[in-house]
Amino acid sequence: MLRYIYGEELSTFPKLRETMFRDRARQFSERLGWEVSVDAAGEEHDQYDAQNPLYVIWQRADGSHGGSMRFLPTTAPCMLNDHFTHLTDGVTITHPLIWECTRFCLAPEADGRVAGALMLGAAELGCGFRLTDVAGVFDARMVRIYGRLGWQPTVLGTAGQGREAISVGLWEVSDSARCRVARKAGLSPALSRHWFDRAFGPTTPLPVAVSA
Repeated sequence: MLRYIYGEELSTFPKLRETMFRDRARQFSERLGWEVSVDAAGEEHDQYDAQNPLYVIWQRADGSHGGSMRFLPTTAPCMLNDHFTHLTDGVTITHPLIWECTRFCLAPEADGRVAGALMLGAAELGCGFRLTDVAGVFDARMVRIYGRLGWQPTVLGTAGQGREAISVGLWEVSDSARCRVARKAGLSPALSRHWFDRAFGPTTPLPVAVSA
């Protein structure tokens, strides 16, 4: 199932929290070789985890992490504007209705359906919070996944070529995109909305500022 959990609420779900940060360490440090910080518990955290982001997490039946993403408003400090403006010719993306998505992570044994569920969670979050777009930085390996799910970004800039290419893009939020991704992911749009409403209530709130 999909869960929507703010950073300050993660301690309520200790198994989910611990396995998420450990899976991030496995993916970003061990498998991809990124220069990230891994603590003594084998968990990967960065400065943006301290800003009370909203996590979209696929929770498995045993309560552990199957996959996740992290969201922050672009009006707050975010990775895109702090580290990747070289991809946008120095232009920052700052708008209350555009949120950044980072740390797309899959558990080592996760199947392809989890990636689809996470993209559905991004579309659901966008619709639920009435966003216009979701912004993110992605590498070449993700292009095939976006195409398969039928929700491809508008590319704003790219550095590198082939498998080494890194791009920044905007995913336009719409209910048609949400339903299309749900169909491709093999999940019911109604079930997806139920998961979102369970987190935020049937009356969808407006975006709120995160703590600095």
